[in-house]
Amino acid sequence: MTMSLYDTAKQAVVPFTPDHLVTMYTCGITPYDSAHLGHVATYLAYDILQRRLRDLGHETRCVRNVTDVDDDLLRKSRELGVYYLDLAAEETMKFDRNMSAMKLIPSYSEPRATSAISEILKMIGQLIESGHAYQAGGAVYYEIASFSGFGEVSHYDRPTMLKLSAERGGDINDPHKRDPLDFILWQPSLPDEPSWESRWGAGRPGWHIECSALAMRELGTTIDLHGGGSDLIYPHHECEAAQSESASGFPFVRHWMHVGMVCLDGEKMSKSLGNLVFVGDLLESYESDAIRLALLSQHYRSSFEWKHQLLTDAESQLARWRSTGRGDAAIDQVRERLDDDLDTAGALRAIDDAVSRSEGVSETASLLGVSTAP
Repeated sequence: MTMSLYDTAKQAVVPFTPDHLVTMYTCGITPYDSAHLGHVATYLAYDILQRRLRDLGHETRCVRNVTDVDDDLLRKSRELGVYYLDLAAEETMKFDRNMSAMKLIPSYSEPRATSAISEILKMIGQLIESGHAYQAGGAVYYEIASFSGFGEVSHYDRPTMLKLSAERGGDINDPHKRDPLDFILWQPSLPDEPSWESRWGAGRPGWHIECSALAMRELGTTIDLHGGGSDLIYPHHECEAAQSESASGFPFVRHWMHVGMVCLDGEKMSKSLGNLVFVGDLLESYESDAIRLALLSQHYRSSFEWKHQLLTDAESQLARWRSTGRGDAAIDQVRERLDDDLDTAGALRAIDDAVSRSEGVSETASLLGVSTAP
């Protein structure tokens, strides 16, 4: 059986045919606040993918990093008057507890950005020596003009890149840049920020270089699948691909998979807007199985508006599934739907049809990580 998935870089649904061992990297949290439904929806998509790959006989290794040194984390720790690593540890513990409650497959590893400073420094040195990076104003920048493939992940035009860079942490007005789209690899730390010694002065890493160093350290030069939320396509993943391939000389990612946004009140859920539904709050009143079904009713690539009715409908659906007892009815149809770009909504419909015929679906539901035991 052949699985097909949408590849962001190829802009098409294409066969996904990895070897027995499937290496995957998903961008994790910046741990300065609690996990919300947008996080769960993203990691649930990779959970379902891993469950189907394992069902097909593959071994999966999915690494999810923790960005424990970052502008947002440092700003929040400053506001709270706490040490940044203490804040990161507390929020990471809460996050892991919530992901476990949601029955997500545990990460193969969950490395911290601060654990990779030596790898980051080595990569920056390689980029400077190969002509892909330059020093200016006390910082080190990646020069996008040095990489002919820049833009091949997102396919965004330059005006869109400039707009998104400005919105997502890139200072396009930095006078030290040769191009407004060049991005930080190493930057001087403020007096109250963490700092490490380097050949280019004391400072801390930029956001993008952290994930490149961690992904290649944990999984190797080329990984089978990389992803995260669709808001990471640019600049984060575009920049990751450029610097990684410039440093190694090899393809960085074979398949790019991105998940749509969960919205509330017409805007994507985000910490900056504060329009959040926290998964910890939902778990106090609802079973994780019902929350999973509510999210799986939407296609992973589609952004959607979160409505409480989705959860109400999912509770009723779960009760119907549990009424039929044990069995693997519709399992082949569910596998077929998952192999078609993770069509979870279609998979749920196939199970609903079997339940309507009073056929047991316990084993079929388990393929989606859903327990039909009350």
